[in-house]
This record gives sequence, C-alpha cells and structure tokens, in this order.
Amino acid sequence: MSTPADAVIPASFTDALSRMQQLEAMVGQLSNQTFSAAPTASAAVAQSATTFQQALSAATASQVGAVNPAGTNAGLTALQVAETQVGVTEQPPGSNNGPQIAQYRTATQGAYAGAPWCAYFVSWCAREAGAPIGDQGQGLGSVAEITDWARSTGRLTQTPAPGELILFGTEHVGIVKSVNADGSLTTVEGNASNGVREETRWPSEATGYVTL
Repeated sequence: MSTPADAVIPASFTDALSRMQQLEAMVGQLSNQTFSAAPTASAAVAQSATTFQQALSAATASQVGAVNPAGTNAGLTALQVAETQVGVTEQPPGSNNGPQIAQYRTATQGAYAGAPWCAYFVSWCAREAGAPIGDQGQGLGSVAEITDWARSTGRLTQTPAPGELILFGTEHVGIVKSVNADGSLTTVEGNASNGVREETRWPSEATGYVTL
C-alpha cells in the first residue's frame, strides 16, 4: 500500500519550521555578540587615541629639550640663530650696510644705516630667540648700553658659557659658541671683518659676559 503524497507535508513543514527557529536563534546570538562588542571596540579605540596623544606630547617635549637642553636658556637659541648667519657680508664691504644687515637693524629702536652693527646683530639674534634685550625689549644699539642693561638686571657675569654675549669693552660684542679645551673661546660675531664670522678669542680679551 502506497503512502499519499500529502502525508509527508506535515513532517517536512515541521522540520523546516524547526530549522527556521534554529537559524533565528543563531542570528540573535550573533547580533548580541556584535552589539556587546561595539562598546569594547570603542573603548579600545579611545584608549589607543589617548596613548597616541601621550606619546606625541612626550615626543614634543623631547624635541624641545634637544633644541634647548636648559629648557629656559634663550642664549642657546640665540646662538643657533647666529650660526645661521655666518657668511653674511656687508654690501658693499666697509659700508656697515646690506640687505641682511638692514634686517638686523629692525630689532633695535633708533637703529640707522651705516652705524656699527655688532650690537644690532646680537639684539636681532636675541629677538629671534624670543628674548629681546633692553628694559622694554627694544634692542640695544651700543655695547655700553648692553653692559649697563646686563648689570642692572643681574645678567653680567665673568664666566663664559655657550649662548652668552661676550663683551669687548665698549667697542664690540658677539655670542659665545663654545669654551674649548685649550681655554680659548669660539664666538659668532657680527661686524667682524665686514660680516658675520666665527672667531677664536681668549677670555683675557673679554670684559664680561651677558646671560640672556
């Protein structure tokens, strides 16, 4: 005796319904896992962002320290500025003038073309380093003025160090680059042989030093 064709329908329908319910359960589990993982992922991203920001801040601080190890020593920065100018010359030679020397004059109130410019030069370097000299930061156009300002502000010293201004009486001023093993000093000076040059000096030539 054969079985009617429609007799298998209830069994097949039941099986299909069961499979559908199983699939729904699986989908629900997957959905719950996805949604519950989302906050964790967001937290991980936020944590990564915080870690990155901390690393960036640390790297920035490290770079600042590399440029200026003392942290507040503007003289070292002024020295770096001065070194970029080595090789600048007067145009024409002996004129106390030229395009770049005109720029040095912008750091000193009352500066004028044709004047001796060693003090203009160190005033410009100090301004570029963010530490303009003078009671009002106006720059100073003579060595005598720089000496008086240094004395009145407690910046005058007799011990040379890189980044300090070096005074030669009331006639000339430069910036100490290094104190050498043989006792000599390497300096960067404006208005030295009609230009900005590195020079070798001896402490006995100096009358004092100025801390920026």
